[in-house]
Amino acid sequence: MLITVSGRKTGRLYTTPVNYVCEGDTITVVSRTHRKWWRNLRGGAPVAVRVAGKDLKGVGEVVVDDKEAVAGALLALHPRYSAERAARRAQDRVLVRIKVA
Repeated sequence: MLITVSGRKTGRLYTTPVNYVCEGDTITVVSRTHRKWWRNLRGGAPVAVRVAGKDLKGVGEVVVDDKEAVAGALLALHPRYSAERAARRAQDRVLVRIKVA
């Protein structure tokens, strides 16, 4: 999936490829915390995504302090992970939830 976010300070558009999981009208993305694109979504912000050849719009929001949710999303993204591995990897990851319209 490609996600396009607008920079908070510059207003410039940034497009980034990400792994995702869809559940109904919610797209869940997990990113490493050292990456910067997700910081533009703190407090909620409009996003554009390209999923399976379709362009969609929605609102993205960062889930910062819920490592259990991050671990659960990692298990959905990587079914071969053990719960312990997902919990370890969740420590340096952040969760982004996108509600598509």
